[in-house]
Amino acid sequence: MLFLYNIALGLYGLLLRLAAPFVPKAAAWVAGRRGLLAHISQTIGTDTAPRVWFHCASLGEFEQGRPLIEAYRKAHPGTKVVLTFFSPSGYEVRKSWPGADYIFYLPLDTRRNARAFLDVVQPRLVVFVKYEFWYHFLNEAHRRGIPAVVVSAIFRPEQVFFQPWGSFFRRILTRFAHIFNQNEASARLLRGIGLMAVSVAGDTRFDTVVATAAAAPRQLPIVDAFVADGAPVLVVGSSWPEDLPALTPLLKRYQNDLRVLVAPHEISEANLRLVEEVLPGQVVRYSQANAATVAQARILLFDNVGLLSQLYRFGRYAYIGGAFGKGLHNTLEAAAFGLPLFFGPTYAKFQEAVELVELKCAFPVQNAAELEAAFAYLWHNEDARLRLQDAMLDYVHSQAGATRTIMAALPGLTNP
Repeated sequence: MLFLYNIALGLYGLLLRLAAPFVPKAAAWVAGRRGLLAHISQTIGTDTAPRVWFHCASLGEFEQGRPLIEAYRKAHPGTKVVLTFFSPSGYEVRKSWPGADYIFYLPLDTRRNARAFLDVVQPRLVVFVKYEFWYHFLNEAHRRGIPAVVVSAIFRPEQVFFQPWGSFFRRILTRFAHIFNQNEASARLLRGIGLMAVSVAGDTRFDTVVATAAAAPRQLPIVDAFVADGAPVLVVGSSWPEDLPALTPLLKRYQNDLRVLVAPHEISEANLRLVEEVLPGQVVRYSQANAATVAQARILLFDNVGLLSQLYRFGRYAYIGGAFGKGLHNTLEAAAFGLPLFFGPTYAKFQEAVELVELKCAFPVQNAAELEAAFAYLWHNEDARLRLQDAMLDYVHSQAGATRTIMAALPGLTNP
């Protein structure tokens, strides 16, 4: 199986190189790994300070791990933080984040790359956020006696680890010194395959969104001008083209009553143009907006990244994209501000979304008609919306604290 794993990763790298001339994200992935190990070695150089290595697949996992990185740095000011990303969408946005001392792409998972990377970084602790279980990196860390943990992990019975043919992937999990899970169901699954170094700590994303909601807001004068008339605001977060057929009739019906902030998941020119063509009313791009143009617009379209978590404070309602496709995007950023949530039908893999639906704080819909009906109920029932807001905030704050739990356990797992 290791042979097949190596072949699959080699093919993956080859396909990305072939796609690079045509796909910007693939091009960024390839370019970011050109001469990467030499760059890492040169950047760290002769720095002899102790180091801890955090790995995040992409931007969402970074935001999930961020409170833990910040807490670790505060508790261990003499330890340098090395942060890696697999995806360009994480690295390109956070490559200058001041909360880490070194930020790199993760080299492709080969035995040679793992050995070379660890030779340079020499971490006293390895922390993977949520997933991305890279065999060679974890195996090499284990061989060297470097403890590795995964935080905010979540597992489901249908995953390969729990199948009769999944022995190779189960072996990867044994390389962790400890697995901090989001819920007890995940911990039970792991114990069922013989892994005992597991516990339930919760989801560090709750700590992130609670902190974001409580922090001094970022100054966004264009958005302030856009919402200045006091009309209710719908925030459309991480939308995909598949979301637009459900959204368009709703926005057409309420176009004279709502202001809408739209932050697409992908900000390619083709995707931005599609939003402009499909959604009703005047649409203004954020990069081209000024106080005069936004006053006349009904939809403000964000053609940049990194602002979405700040936009929910302007909202009264939120539509979260992705669930008419492969899966729902981050609901907690909106939930931290008490906004009722609307999204498509593909949400069952996301525990917080399931729980918010059960609390009647979130409304999954199958089509445009269901979205209009769910939205109309809260539009015409302010008391119900305010009760929902209170229940949402109670839920989010009750789930916070995972960072504190993990930090309390890490000293016993860290190399001196």
